[in-house]
Amino acid sequence: MLSSGRDKICIVWDLQSYQATRTVPVFESTEAAVLLPEEMAPELGVKNSGLHFVTAGDQGILRVWEAASGKCVYSQPQMPGLKQELTHCTLARTAGLLLTVTADHNLLLYEAHSLQLQKQFAGYSEEVLDVRFLGPNDSHIVVASNSPCLKVFELQTLACQILHGHTDIVLALDVFRKGSLFASCAKDQSIRIWRMKKTGQVACVAQGSGHTHSVGTICCSRLKESFLVTGSQDCTVKLWPLPEALLSKNTAVDGGPILVQAQTTQRCHDKDINSLAVSPNDKLLATGSQDRTAKLWALPQCQLLGVFSGHRRGLWNVQFSPMDQVLATASADGTVRLWALQDFSCLKTFEGHDASVLKVAFVSRGSQLLSSGSDGLLKLWTIKSNECVRTLDAHEDKVWGLHCSRLDDRAVTGGSDSRIIIWKDVTETEQAEEQAKREELAIKQQELDNLLHEKRYLRALGLAISLDRPHTVLTVIQAIQRDPEACEKLEATVLRLRRDQKEALLRFCATWNTNSRHCHEAQAVLGVLLRHEAPEELLTYEGVRGTLEALLPYTERHFQRLGRTLQAAAFLDFLWHSMKLSPLPAAPPAL
Repeated sequence: MLSSGRDKICIVWDLQSYQATRTVPVFESTEAAVLLPEEMAPELGVKNSGLHFVTAGDQGILRVWEAASGKCVYSQPQMPGLKQELTHCTLARTAGLLLTVTADHNLLLYEAHSLQLQKQFAGYSEEVLDVRFLGPNDSHIVVASNSPCLKVFELQTLACQILHGHTDIVLALDVFRKGSLFASCAKDQSIRIWRMKKTGQVACVAQGSGHTHSVGTICCSRLKESFLVTGSQDCTVKLWPLPEALLSKNTAVDGGPILVQAQTTQRCHDKDINSLAVSPNDKLLATGSQDRTAKLWALPQCQLLGVFSGHRRGLWNVQFSPMDQVLATASADGTVRLWALQDFSCLKTFEGHDASVLKVAFVSRGSQLLSSGSDGLLKLWTIKSNECVRTLDAHEDKVWGLHCSRLDDRAVTGGSDSRIIIWKDVTETEQAEEQAKREELAIKQQELDNLLHEKRYLRALGLAISLDRPHTVLTVIQAIQRDPEACEKLEATVLRLRRDQKEALLRFCATWNTNSRHCHEAQAVLGVLLRHEAPEELLTYEGVRGTLEALLPYTERHFQRLGRTLQAAAFLDFLWHSMKLSPLPAAPPAL
C-alpha cells in the first residue's frame, strides 16, 4: 500500500506485517499519489517492472517515482505562468488515462503511459471578465475569467484548451481581423499575443511589458494585423507594432514567444483608462476613462484631436461605428451616447439601464446598438428611433464581456455570474415567421368566405374558432342567423362542435355579451348550450366559472333594457289606442 501526505513524504507499506518498508521524500505537499501498472513505460523512465507511483501536489506538475530507489525518474515540464496546484489525481486503468484536478477546478486527462495531455475540461469560470469570438469562421471563443489562464472553447464540441502564460488575472482580450491572432493583457503589467493554428491549437507567439500598473484594456488594429494599443491604470496608452517575424506564416514558435516593444507612449487621462477603440481605417484611437471623458487621438503619434464631454460618471466602453463617423460611449451614469467625430457633439442619448452600462457594440451594420449593464440586462437599441426594441434578461450579475461575430449574426456575453451565453440574431427568422402567419391567415380567411358562401356553416364555424378570433366567429354566427331557418341551423351547427370548440365559443360569448349590438348572437348561442347541455356537463368546461361570472352582469343589464323597451312600447300602444277618434254619427236619411 502507498500513502502520501502534506508532510512531503510517501510511504510504502507491507500489508502482511503493517510495517513501513520504504519512505520516499518527494519535497512537496502531496495531495494525491497513484500506483502505476507494473509494466514498462520508457517515456516515463520506468525501465523495470518494480513499484512506481505518480505524485500530484502544490508544485502543479506530475512526477513519477521509483519506490525501490526513492528516485524521481520523470518530471513533467513546468507550464509557463503561475503554478496551478493539483488537488486530485486518479488512474482509469481500463481506459489507460490519468485524471488530475487543479486548484481552480480544471480537469486534465493524460495518457497513462506517456503523460501526454489528451483533453482538458474547464471547471468553474468564476467571474468572466472578457470574451471574444475566435477563428476565421468564429468557430471558437476565448474567455478571460478571474484567473491567469485563458480558456479557448470550440463551439461545436465545447472542447477546451487552457492557455498558460500570464502570472496574474487576465483583464481584457481582443482579436485581429482575420480571427487567428489575438492579444491579452493582465494585472501582471504585460501583454501576450496568441496564434491559433488551422488544427485549432493555440500557442503564445509574442509578449511584451512596459506599463507600470495593471493593463486593463487592449485593442487590435482593424484594417490589417499591424499593431495593437493598450491602456493601463498608470493613465498611459502604449502603441505596440507587430514585428515582421510574427506576421510571417513560416515563423515557428518552438523557440518561445517573440519580445515586442512599445513604439509610442502617451499619457491620455487623469484617471484609469477603461476602454480603447481603433477606428475601422486604423487612423484614429478613442479612449474612455474614469475621469468621465472620452478622447480622440490620431495614430500612430497619438496626437489629441478632441474631447467628448457630457457623461456624469466614468466611462466603461467606447466603440467606433463600422459605417458612420460616429463614436458610441457607455458610462456608469446608466446611459449610452453617440458622438459626432467631426465636431465632438453629442448626437443621441440612450436611457434605459438602471445601472452602469459596461459594454456597447454596433450591430445590424451599424443601425442598432447592443449594450450590457451591471444589472445583468442586455438591451437592443434602434439608433434611428432612439428606441429600446428588446431587453434580454439571462445574466444574474454584471455583464463584463460582449462581442459580436464577423457576420453580425451572433453575439457572445460573459458576466460575473460565471455564465457565457451565445445569442443568435433571429430578426430575419421572426420576419419570415410573421410573413408565413399572414399568408396562412389570408388563405384561411378566403376559405372561410368560400364556406359561408356555400352555406357550409359547421366547417366555417370550426375554422373561425381555430383562428381564435372572436369577431370572425361572430361574423359566422351572424351569417347563420340571416338564414331563413336560422334557429334550426344554429342549433344543429353548435351541437355538432367538439367539446374544446364549445368551450372556446362560450368564452367568445362572454366577449360579445359586453356589447349591446352583439348580445343577441351571444344569447342565442348561450340558449342553445343551456337547452341541450346538462348543467353537470357545462360545469366541467374549462374556465366556465369565470365565463359565467362575466356573462351574468351584462345579461341582467340587457334584460333590464329589454324590460324598459317593452314598457315604453306598451305605453306607446296605450297612447295610440287612446288617441283614436270615435266614429262619426251616421248622416240622417234624406227625405
